[in-house]
Amino acid sequence: MGEIIDFKCTYNNSIGINREVTEKVDLQFPEAYKNWDSMALISKELKKHDKSMFCELPFCHTVEGEAMGGIINFGDENIGPRAKDYICTTAQEILSLPEIDYSKGRIAEVLKACRYLRNQGENVLLYISGPFTIMNVLIDPRHIFKTFRKNPEIMRDILNKFKNEILRFVEEAQKSGVNMISYADSSGGLNILGPKFSEQVVEMFTYPLLKEMKELVNDQTVVLLCPKTTFALLGTDKAEWKDISLEESMKYSEACIKVIGEAKFVGQMCIKNKEFQLKNGVIKTINLL
Repeated sequence: MGEIIDFKCTYNNSIGINREVTEKVDLQFPEAYKNWDSMALISKELKKHDKSMFCELPFCHTVEGEAMGGIINFGDENIGPRAKDYICTTAQEILSLPEIDYSKGRIAEVLKACRYLRNQGENVLLYISGPFTIMNVLIDPRHIFKTFRKNPEIMRDILNKFKNEILRFVEEAQKSGVNMISYADSSGGLNILGPKFSEQVVEMFTYPLLKEMKELVNDQTVVLLCPKTTFALLGTDKAEWKDISLEESMKYSEACIKVIGEAKFVGQMCIKNKEFQLKNGVIKTINLL
């Protein structure tokens, strides 16, 4: 087995919205973060502002945690939704939290916005969070790391619960026509978990999740992995690079759209780095082993 290499992320955990965009749209905040039509409008304006080729939703990493009962501070036009108060005092309490109901609440509005944008002919990138990022909304991380050390079987049950929820979210995304899914869990990166726990997370969670995700997503969808996840897979011999030549130089964000239908997973760069230029017109895709 190799060694997991960390990816030095220069982007914080909040997607956020550019203030120039919030000032341009005639919307009231934070209500605008809660309704599908305002979400869609903001997403289209962000696409124009960033000169991007796709619309992005949601504008934070809290929708899954909120849908499981988490308490959210919805922020304003300057700062998007973020966690407010923890609802769990022990890691085991997470196992008692309800399944996500994708037919109601803000998570349902996100999916409605995705469907609307796809019907408008837009490429739609849906951000889906990993378990440690979701748990940041629900519980003090210290309780999670303590459980990981002392009760690994409980931790396995918790990760299985999140695996099932994430796969259900992917299914709902497919029903909504989403053609680009970003999966990231920066709160569960090597720099936070350390080498031992990072390796265990790949074995217990990440690799099984992505194997099942590969079967769920259709040939009109590409999954964009955070490079932290990519390097964890490569370092544990669970994946390998596969180069695809695009025959011309282009930005990574554009290339991710180009390889839809040719690859299920990409992940050599953070998708938030919209100016990243590929060398020699070659994108590195990811093959699970």
